[in-house]
Amino acid sequence: MKIALAQINPIVGDLGLNSAKIIDLIEEAREEKADLIVFPELCVTGYPPEDLLLKPKFIADNRAALERVAAASGEIAVYAGFVDSEGGALYNAAAFIEDGKIKHIYRKMNLPNYGVFDEKRYFREGTKGSVVNYRGAKIGLGVCEDIWVEEGPWEEEAKLGAGIILNINASPYHVGKIAEREALLKRRSAAAKAYFVYVNLVGGQDELVFDGGSMVFDPKGELIAACDQFREELLFVDLDQDRMIDWSWLAGPEEIYRALVLGVKDYVTKNGFSDVLIGLSGGIDSALTLAIAAEALGKERVHAVFMPSRYTSEQSRRDAKAVAANLGVELAEIPIEAVFADYLKVLQPNFRGRKENITEENLQARIRGNYLMALSNKFNWLVLTTGNKSEMSTGYCTLYGDMAGGFAAIKDVPKTMVYELAGWLNGQRPVIPAAVIERAPTAELAPGQTDQDTLPPYAVLDPIMRAYVEENRSLEEIVGRGFEAGTVEKIIGLIDRSEYKRRQAPPGPRITPRAFGKDWRLPITNRFKEQRRVQ
Repeated sequence: MKIALAQINPIVGDLGLNSAKIIDLIEEAREEKADLIVFPELCVTGYPPEDLLLKPKFIADNRAALERVAAASGEIAVYAGFVDSEGGALYNAAAFIEDGKIKHIYRKMNLPNYGVFDEKRYFREGTKGSVVNYRGAKIGLGVCEDIWVEEGPWEEEAKLGAGIILNINASPYHVGKIAEREALLKRRSAAAKAYFVYVNLVGGQDELVFDGGSMVFDPKGELIAACDQFREELLFVDLDQDRMIDWSWLAGPEEIYRALVLGVKDYVTKNGFSDVLIGLSGGIDSALTLAIAAEALGKERVHAVFMPSRYTSEQSRRDAKAVAANLGVELAEIPIEAVFADYLKVLQPNFRGRKENITEENLQARIRGNYLMALSNKFNWLVLTTGNKSEMSTGYCTLYGDMAGGFAAIKDVPKTMVYELAGWLNGQRPVIPAAVIERAPTAELAPGQTDQDTLPPYAVLDPIMRAYVEENRSLEEIVGRGFEAGTVEKIIGLIDRSEYKRRQAPPGPRITPRAFGKDWRLPITNRFKEQRRVQ
């Protein structure tokens, strides 16, 4: 049997575009004499449709789009995800289409309700696995989570004689996820003694990135076909002829960089923005953000502005100009000094008797945020903010200042990983000057200021943050890893107290197992504090 794996990038809610893309690929697969074409989970609606599912018209239109797909399928079989409904209940479902008609509907049996998933809010569980007979083959059906469950429908389908098992997915990316999928599919195919056809979604959707990486395994548990990550692809696999392949996935900084580029590209284009705007400071975070944007959109669609103050060094000016020149991005300069001086003058009577503190620092950040948003309004450019995960964790960022914008490109990238990405990027071609990477991180909002005046070194902060945020480790457990107790207490306290800021931050691409967004729901009003046991 010749099967086409249609790894596509749908747009949530664009039922017309999604169904037209599906129909075009069916025609292409038909021309290549494929017997069956397989599309991702909820490919008709895009994933996740979230509260669009509460709109009856959306459900009806999604069914009508599926009917158009079926009518256009002709003599090729199709397996594609959509939303099924019956008696007021909704199902995350997939249709097996044959001879231009919907012959069978499979309803997802295992609904994920953890991390970024919220499927039990919307869907009811299916109740049984399914095996269909098609051109002499018994084919088992499944959707995403059904394959992750021990004793799931795949096992019963194999017992019923299924020699091919289809599993369609909308599995979001995070670092290392592709290796988890591959190991799982290897075990499942060998245990079921069946071909496993795994088709995954690709593309960015708000803060989620879907990395594709669709695969086919033979009954011995050997990988015989795979799609690339982070791009659409139509891959043809002849189960009677294809044999084990030597395949390696993207890894390390390159994998993360590709995820960030796709996340930025799709957020900007799917939301109808032509260009983006970045405040370029001369530091490493804004330099990396500018590089990601230029890769995602092309240098002509990226704009940068340098906004010096009385505390801005000449090195920052030189480095900002160098980064913009290396990327071919035009750089404007708009000083903030005159406006800052006016602010201080106007506020002086109210501030009389008070020492300068973070208030004056934040004023500078907010003036810059106002400049960026004014340019955004005037030219309809989307502002990309430049804060990293280490800063977002600890609140080392300014509301309505450097947090002002529409999308946070490196929001889920810890500072130590920012340096890794910059090093990898420079290994491809010189982009970020060595001086930017080597100098001590600084916001330049006060004389001689560095990040480490306020925060522990990032080599200490990041593993503590990772343990607390991504692994849910307790204070005692983190101290047990060899970190100084006072430092751990300080970082945890900063993370907990900064939730009110993060709730007002723009979304950004998720690249770690737990990002600030859909899978982090700390209450803002919250008096729980971990206490350290004193021995």
